[in-house]
Amino acid sequence: MQNTARFTLDPAFTVGKVNPRLFGSFVEHLGRCVYTGILEPGHPAADEAGLRQDVLDLVRELGVTAIRYPGGNFVSGYKWEDSVGPAEDRPRRLDLAWRSTETNRFGLSEYIAFLRKIGPQAEPMMALNLGTRGVAEALELQEYANHPAGTALSDLRVAHGDKDPFGIRLWCLGNEMDGPWQTGHKTAQEYGRTAAETARAMRQIDPGVELVACGSSSQSMPTFAAWEATVLEETYDLVDYISLHAYYQPEDGDVDSFLASAVDMESFIENVVATADHIGAKLKSKKKINLSFDEWNVWYISKWHEIENSGARDWAEAPRLLEDNYSVLDAVVFGSLLIALLRHADRVTVACLAQLVNVIAPIMTEPGGPAWRQTTFFPFAQASKYGRGQVLDVRVDSPTYETKKYGETDLLHATAVRAEDGTVTVFAVNRSRTGALPLEAALNGLDLTEVVEHSALADADPDARNTLDDPERVAPHTVEGTVLRDGTLTAVLEPLSWNVIRLA
Repeated sequence: MQNTARFTLDPAFTVGKVNPRLFGSFVEHLGRCVYTGILEPGHPAADEAGLRQDVLDLVRELGVTAIRYPGGNFVSGYKWEDSVGPAEDRPRRLDLAWRSTETNRFGLSEYIAFLRKIGPQAEPMMALNLGTRGVAEALELQEYANHPAGTALSDLRVAHGDKDPFGIRLWCLGNEMDGPWQTGHKTAQEYGRTAAETARAMRQIDPGVELVACGSSSQSMPTFAAWEATVLEETYDLVDYISLHAYYQPEDGDVDSFLASAVDMESFIENVVATADHIGAKLKSKKKINLSFDEWNVWYISKWHEIENSGARDWAEAPRLLEDNYSVLDAVVFGSLLIALLRHADRVTVACLAQLVNVIAPIMTEPGGPAWRQTTFFPFAQASKYGRGQVLDVRVDSPTYETKKYGETDLLHATAVRAEDGTVTVFAVNRSRTGALPLEAALNGLDLTEVVEHSALADADPDARNTLDDPERVAPHTVEGTVLRDGTLTAVLEPLSWNVIRLA
């Protein structure tokens, strides 16, 4: 029985170049993501605008790029006009999506200011309300945000204190419009027509905008693939991306299938690519539609449904919702999802980790207290830091294990990225819960001579996690004994581990 996993790396065989937008994230007006997460006036770490600088520091360390805003389900009831002008004059509204009260103290200007404080790598990705609103409101927001001056709405932005345009290039045409839970849910035909008309009008203002059409909310939706096909037939020449959303959790205690969640993610990507390319062929178009995987994460969604169905929510301001506390097991699955995205970097050119702070997030905060890193923080930060360049084509020959949902599955899930300076980083997950996994990788034509670092996230307790009381319980550690000799990398991957092996 084979017990060693193997693959070959060769610079002649690549997948594609990583777009920095692959390391995007997501801020929604949901729970404590914004209020007491990003914004907390009066906190000891708050700046003059009320933004938590301890959170800003962690966001920079995390390495996020494009940040999608303001939803999510929230956007389908969103009036952008509520979020501009003096904060004290903004209206309070009922948020139907999360049965909360929205104060609008954090709005469009504050979002742009937050991005600017993160740094130039942080790019706005604005979602439009195509649930309860439509073409006219989208154009008004575009004019307010992006037109320099000299019109009613651009001059209003200037009067509100923002002389410079926001320069939003990337826009989502609605959110999860296939979902019956969405306020203003539409059929594929209805949504496709609305999206097409919105896209056409927005391009009249600025032909260079980049637009994301709503794909399916998950691969398990009954309308999956037919939805994408119908929407793209209406919008193919008008949009740049089709969206995908996917969340994973162990179901009925099936940890082995949970560890193989990336099998589903990769099939989802490949099925959407096939559908998009089919429509392109049908329309005789040479254009390729790329993918925006603009919501992905581990999310214990069954816990949310218990709360949702209890009737306990009461229109509170910034309630504690969806504050999943992630374990080492969760972080290994999360790392595998990152690998899946990198392995499809030729077509997945935008991706947004949902979400950034407190809500199913890598960063947690306590009101008036500290901010800390969840276990999932580390794989994302390492992938964003070292996963820039050309993705090499990694085809593993691996021992396998049996899963209930996906059948026979490789124990090794891996990819590798070659940076512009020629260095290579291998990202690898060992899905075995009980056994270490020997790894051998043949390196052809890469001119690499040393292992700079082998870092692993693993723990004897797969349920170990970082908490308010023990915020540094889990962190990556250095692995000894990994060597590169005569063009062959040899390593041992600990059981249930996320690994980063840097070669120079």
